[in-house]
Amino acid sequence: MKLFPALTLSVSLLCAAGLAQAADPVNVNRADAEALAAGLHGVGPVKAEAIIAYREAHGPFRSVHELTEVDGIGEATVEQNLDAIHLGEQAAAK
Repeated sequence: MKLFPALTLSVSLLCAAGLAQAADPVNVNRADAEALAAGLHGVGPVKAEAIIAYREAHGPFRSVHELTEVDGIGEATVEQNLDAIHLGEQAAAK
């Protein structure tokens, strides 16, 4: 049957997509705009620049959920990226 090769291909593609998203977490306290946009789902160049501007104005993020204070970043975006966000050592210093 031709259904099984198509199913196998679909499963393979889904697995590959999952592996692509399982990249290293992004340190939101150190990453540049390009790294933020590439590493966080739903964050493009404009939101990435907003994250950096907030970080520069308020210091390092102490909590992942503090990102919701950034214009354009809502709770849903934070929840989608919980595994992709890293705060680094700077957060603990403040």
